[in-house]
Amino acid sequence: MFGAVRLLGLLGRFRAGRASQQACRTGTLSVNDAVNALRPFYFAVHPDFFGQFPREREVNENSLKRLNSYLECMQRPGQKALQPTQLTFYIRDTNSDPNSPQHGVSTSGFQAVTFTLQSKDLLTTVLKILRSCNLSTEQVQHALADKDREHQNETVTFSRPIRWDKSFYSFTGYRDPEEELDSTVHMEPALGWQRYWGLAHRCSQLHSLTRFAKQNSPVLHHLKGSTLIFADNSGMNAAGHVMLGTADVHHHWRKLLERLPIYCDLHSNVSLLKERTSYLLGDVELIYDEDLQPVTMLEDYYRMLKIFHQNVAVTQPLFHPRSLKGLQIILETDLTAPSLLQAGQLSVPVTCDPTTLQWFIQAHAQKARMYLRREEELEVEQQKLISDCTERFGLERVYKEPSVSRQQMVECCRRLLEKHLSELHGMRLCISHFYSVLQDGDLCVPWDWKL
Repeated sequence: MFGAVRLLGLLGRFRAGRASQQACRTGTLSVNDAVNALRPFYFAVHPDFFGQFPREREVNENSLKRLNSYLECMQRPGQKALQPTQLTFYIRDTNSDPNSPQHGVSTSGFQAVTFTLQSKDLLTTVLKILRSCNLSTEQVQHALADKDREHQNETVTFSRPIRWDKSFYSFTGYRDPEEELDSTVHMEPALGWQRYWGLAHRCSQLHSLTRFAKQNSPVLHHLKGSTLIFADNSGMNAAGHVMLGTADVHHHWRKLLERLPIYCDLHSNVSLLKERTSYLLGDVELIYDEDLQPVTMLEDYYRMLKIFHQNVAVTQPLFHPRSLKGLQIILETDLTAPSLLQAGQLSVPVTCDPTTLQWFIQAHAQKARMYLRREEELEVEQQKLISDCTERFGLERVYKEPSVSRQQMVECCRRLLEKHLSELHGMRLCISHFYSVLQDGDLCVPWDWKL
């Protein structure tokens, strides 16, 4: 326990001794960046996660103490060489290769990871630790890229900018500024509708948008790369889509676009809060699904996330890092208890008690994974059956309402393919819950139709 607590604190002291050197060196890692990069490692080997496994706990504590000593030697002035230090940690890591010679699985289910440190360079040491434990080095790469850009901004500018060959960006992983510029220039807003409107209504909305664009061209640059949705109310929804209220006048639309940078900042804060909350819950994914949830505006969703994050931000993560990776959570405001949806998502009240949440996820994680895999398989089968129905009956289009599940759609299409329905030729078929003919002539039939 003592060694685990000291690790990040030691790096903090290490910062004071080398900050001045690293501030002016490009291509190296600052101690602050090292602290952030090693957090997943710290939580992965933290002795508190090994309370029921005293042997593994003791090995991790001893290795952390030796790692602390190694880092202390790195900051000693005049230290020219370091003695190679071999460390062993037990870590629960489902993504590592069990056949790798440096990994072994203990009887408790943890993997023993052994590696040797022998460099005085902080960057090399951090990368060695992360790669040996099969942890992501993306944080390190981003930090180096940011440091490189800062260094370039501080250097003397030349009359002719350096144009790197494309292979430089492929090799280093840095972003090609020319490609970014091209992608930004060509990013036009995508258009969609919140719910079904007839063709005449949609054409009217598009004509209205065209008139608005001609009269308000200065504010249109805010829409580059956005998804634009015609909806009942104006604003930005939890998915980050720009909503244009069809009942609002152009003045309201213009005010919305003027405030769009503020909404984008809020959306970035939502993404950051999701990441922080996800980390506390074993890297479970927090999603907003428009097909499964009511329309939620961005401001309301941010408040929901903030409340939920405060509830689960206890003294230590509720789950081991990455142990819930692949699972999905949907936050709800009108629930009193968590539940498992048929599509595999964990529906959780915003104010759910951490102990209740921990017990619920542990009890339903395996079934949730099974449901999610089944949904993936159903999606593939659904697309094939839609294609088969379209080709066999000569349909112009086959689609379903969001309230119809993939399982219901698959069953419906299977039954359709068993019949000879030449009357459907050239039609647009909507799978719904009732019989109807839409304004545009689309034929709606219930998924459990009867002849």
